[in-house]
Order: sequence, then structure tokens, then C-alpha cells
Amino acid sequence: MDTIFAVSSGQPPAAIALLRVSGPDALAVAEAMAGKLPPQRQAGVRALRDPADGTLLDRALLLWFAGPRTATGEDLVELHLHGGRAVVQAVEACLGRQPGLRRAEAGEFTRRALANGRLDLSEAEGLGDLLMAETEAQRRAALANAEGAVRQRVEAWQVRLLMLAAQVEAMLDHADEEDVADDAGALAAVRADCAALGQELAAVLAAPPVERLRDGIRVVLAGPPNSGKSTLLNALVEREAAIVSPIAGTTRDRVEAAVVRNGVAWLLTDTAGLAEATDDPIERIGIARAREAMASADLVLWLADVAPPEIANVTVLALHPRADLPDRAEVPADRLGLSVASGQGLAELWAAMEQASQVLLPRADTLALNRRQRGLLAQAAEALSDAAMHHDPLLVAEELRRARTAFDRVTGRADVEGVLDALFGRFCIGK
Repeated sequence: MDTIFAVSSGQPPAAIALLRVSGPDALAVAEAMAGKLPPQRQAGVRALRDPADGTLLDRALLLWFAGPRTATGEDLVELHLHGGRAVVQAVEACLGRQPGLRRAEAGEFTRRALANGRLDLSEAEGLGDLLMAETEAQRRAALANAEGAVRQRVEAWQVRLLMLAAQVEAMLDHADEEDVADDAGALAAVRADCAALGQELAAVLAAPPVERLRDGIRVVLAGPPNSGKSTLLNALVEREAAIVSPIAGTTRDRVEAAVVRNGVAWLLTDTAGLAEATDDPIERIGIARAREAMASADLVLWLADVAPPEIANVTVLALHPRADLPDRAEVPADRLGLSVASGQGLAELWAAMEQASQVLLPRADTLALNRRQRGLLAQAAEALSDAAMHHDPLLVAEELRRARTAFDRVTGRADVEGVLDALFGRFCIGK
């Protein structure tokens, strides 16, 4: 296996550049460049020289770690260089000339950690999400997964599943022996336990998906033309994201703007006014897209004076805009009055939106499962449900094997090469 190297501290220039070398030749190369190494896991200042001609490259802090108790499971060297571009380039060029060494590919350090059992696939996914986290909610969920939250829960389910499988296999292997309980009662108990475990998985899967933390809660502003949707969008995101005009029909297509507030990501969408009739074909397309956006939203802000629509699985907040005008000063009991011009009601609107978001986002004490993990756990839940319905031990055993395979794929014990390629492609080179 090649020995790999890469800067793991971001692109220079910087005060310090951390360059990692991992693989079977890591220690030999470090000795060739720095001479006698400091004691393991202790930092020492060393002059780094090109082994070919002794040219001084830098004076750096050097640490080394013997595998397998390292981040990658291999021998690992860290060079804490001066962070100028020329210094980093000179050291990297020297490393690249050494036999058996090459630059790391994206995510290759973490991929080796996975291959060497230093972390599992769910922890690697959590680490990838942590590197890309932009909000506090994303950071908390990703850190929990990187620390093994998904792995620990799946392993606990796996232990229960293996116990059930062992009981069924005993029934199959010793069905003709009188001293082995092989009656309907024993199988019924196994089937009941399968149903209970499947229901537990279904309860976990019923929680909101973790993608909402990254993609944001989808909020659609809807109502008739000139109802103040674009003005409200600009006020909520605190910038001129949408064109505001007194001319009806200014907004023809969806206008999206992202904002982060109190650690939560939001994706706000301004839409075309919902005119009752129009001869303009472009406006008709805009209205159709507005209705599509409303149907796929998490939350709709309704700015019309008529009753808000009922949309399946979508929360609708009915607003009373332009409440600063004399003829609109009286706010209906079922509406939230607001005025962008005066700022009235904007804080209350955000509070109502945040309250509505509580059921849309994963709680801090629940598993934050990504789409891949949810799909596999759904397969396991289905297999357990099917196992609970069968009266033939052979069919029950087959369904339990199907559930076990799904669990293994969550943690990466099964063949998931395509998943690995997609996952580590998101990582930076030094990770």
C-alpha cells in the first residue's frame, strides 16, 4: 500500500501548516528527512532536509504515532511547518520524490481509517457532515454521529437481532431433537420480539430527516399579486433578494433566499401572485410553479385576506400584512398582524416560524439519520415486520438475515464501495 501525504490544516499561507504522512513508509521517510525522531507522541523541533542533497527545507515540529492506534490505523507522522506557500510546496515536492509516497486523494485519510477499523461508515458520514456544517444545529447532529451515535444504536439493535436469529437457527438445526423446545410458543415469542424491534425502528424513522438541518426549512410566501410577499421576503432575509414593485405580477418565477437564524437554516421562497384568472401565459406558468412550491413546502406564509388553503403535511401561517395602514389596523383573531414598513410583527412572525419548526427538525436527543441510513433502516424494519407475520421458522430466519444485512450496510460492514466513493469525494484532500 502506498504511503500518502497531504496538508490537513487548510490552504496556505497561514501561521502553521499541518502536513500528515500515513502509511508503511511514513516513519522511514521522516527519519530520512529529520534524522533521529523524538519519542512517540511527543513533539520535537527538527530540521527537515531533502534526503537527496541535504538541502534545508524548514525547521518544524514533528510528531509520530505507531499504528494501529492512530487516526488512520497506520503509522502516522505530523509535520507542523511554517505556513508559507513556498515552504509547504518545497516539503511536498520532496515527499513526492520519495519511493512509495504519493499525494493523498480526497478523503483518503478517513477512508483508510474506515478500512482499518478506526471508525465505521456512519461515523465517517458524520465527520463529512461536520466538515460541511454551517449552522449550530448541523454541527451538533454531525458531531453526535461522528462520535458514534448511529453506530452505537445500530449495534444495540444488531445484538437483539442476533439473539433472535440464534433462537430461530436452533429451531431449524435441532427440530428433530426432543430436548430442544420447538413448539409454536417459542416461535410466537420470537415473532413478537421481531414485531417489537420493527416498531422501535419505525418510531425512529418517523422523526424528521437530518437533511432539513442542511437544506433548511422550506418556507413559501404565497398570496395574491401585490400582497407584499417580496417585501416580506426581503425583510426576513434582511437584504434585497427580490424585486419590489407596485406593479402587479412583478414576480413571475420563484425567488429563493437562504438565511440562518438562531442556529437553524431556512430557505425562503417568494412566488408569483395567485391571480384568479390571467391571459398572460408566462404568469400562468408562474402561478403553477407557485402552487407546486406550496405543495412541497414545510411552512407556508399566507398573505391573502381570504381563508388560507389546507395543504397536506404543510403548516400554514395566516398573516395580516400592512397592519400599519388605517384601514387595516384591526387584526383578525386568527391572523398575525405585521408591517414591514414599521417592523410591527416581524419578531412575532419569526417566533411563530421557529415554534412551527420544532416538529420539523430532529431533536437533539434523537438519531439524526441521513437519507441512506433511513432507507436501510426502513428495509430492516420491513424485514422484521415480515418476520413477525411468518409461521415457518425458515421464512423467519430469512427475514432476519435480510434485516441483518441492512444493519451491516448502515455501519459499512457490507459492500458499499459506491457509497464510499460518493462520501469521500466530498472531503478535503488532507482529510
